[in-house]
Amino acid sequence: MRAALVLCGLLAFASPALAQQADHGVEHPPEHGHGVSRDAHTMHAENGHGAMTGALGPYAAGREASGTSWQPEAAGHGGLHFMRGDWSFMTHALINGVYDWQGGPRGGEKTFVAGMIMGAARRDFDNGDALTLRAMLSPDPLMGRSGYPLLLAAGETADGVDPLIDRQHPHDLFMELSASYAHRLNQDASVFVYLGLPGEPAFGPPAFMHRPAAMDSPEAPITHHWLDSTHITFGVATLGYVNGPWKIEGSRFRGREPDEERYDIETGALDSTAFRISYNPSPHWAFQVSWADLKSPEQLEPEDDETRWSASALYARPLGAARLSLTAAASRKDGHHGESDAVLLEAALQPDSRWTLFSRAEWIETTELGIGDDPDDVARVSLGAVRDWRVSESVRLGIGALYQRALVSDALAPSYGGDQDAAMLFVRMRID
Repeated sequence: MRAALVLCGLLAFASPALAQQADHGVEHPPEHGHGVSRDAHTMHAENGHGAMTGALGPYAAGREASGTSWQPEAAGHGGLHFMRGDWSFMTHALINGVYDWQGGPRGGEKTFVAGMIMGAARRDFDNGDALTLRAMLSPDPLMGRSGYPLLLAAGETADGVDPLIDRQHPHDLFMELSASYAHRLNQDASVFVYLGLPGEPAFGPPAFMHRPAAMDSPEAPITHHWLDSTHITFGVATLGYVNGPWKIEGSRFRGREPDEERYDIETGALDSTAFRISYNPSPHWAFQVSWADLKSPEQLEPEDDETRWSASALYARPLGAARLSLTAAASRKDGHHGESDAVLLEAALQPDSRWTLFSRAEWIETTELGIGDDPDDVARVSLGAVRDWRVSESVRLGIGALYQRALVSDALAPSYGGDQDAAMLFVRMRID
């Protein structure tokens, strides 16, 4: 697999650092964009709740990621935190302005805005229970229904008639409107319920814009519709159990992906099922395996159901003033077009609070690129960097760029003009 070979080269910079580290707890760099603010920890201590715990149980808040998924605790939990009475609040924003160029006859170019704005409110009770309300909005609909050019990407529709091919669809304005309640059983265990309209069922790793190794890149992965396309689900109910490093959870949710109307709230029966087991053996690791049975996920093929499996490992470690994050994930879809697999590898290295280097390699089997019914093996690799400037205590501005290479099969080569180059330039604002 060419993608995996290329990534080995991209990750070579990380190997010496990893070889010199041993898992002896979490180091905390003096300043880092993904770290927990001091106010967040003292906030709960002053109110009698001890160190800041997760919304779903008695574990460190740094373990929280998108929906009910987990990341390594060492990745940190950013955001601006403050208290009002018995409620604690958090807010965070990441907005990218992107110029995108994709080469070849099936490419294109576009300037667009993407990102997310998130807020959460939490009420802790004397018995250890916690109620959390969360909202996340996206400016993606401003880019238009057809999204932006992205070679080898496919999924959803812009007009309700034709599928989007070689384009990434915009996310909906409402990415999450959810509530969770966790009941503490003892110092190590809890049970919880999570409800979202929209929300994220118990499937896959954290969504790509929340993964520590991916959140600095403005590109969507082509593995999105294998691993984490369910992160915006219009109707989800999850019940889970946490005990120390383990989490077991199951969801009922609406299997249909969002339609081309990006500003509305959709409804429908909770007709699909997902299960996930998560395990965080140390502050540096987060593992998960999950399964989902989706009813009619595709709007344009409503008669087709789909089964998905996924497994992933996330790693994060501070290295003095630096930070390293890695992701490895795989998924299989089984539906009307047969079985198809996807593999993803990601890495991000932040040598200091100003610079981030990031890379991604992924490979998929797909029948969605418009040439025949047989699956094609395609891959994409990317490498990028971003430089941040802190303009205030809570706001940073950044300028970045990335290079992509789309690797196509022999069957697809004539229509793509062979393997193709692509690039993105972006400016961003972070509020955290």
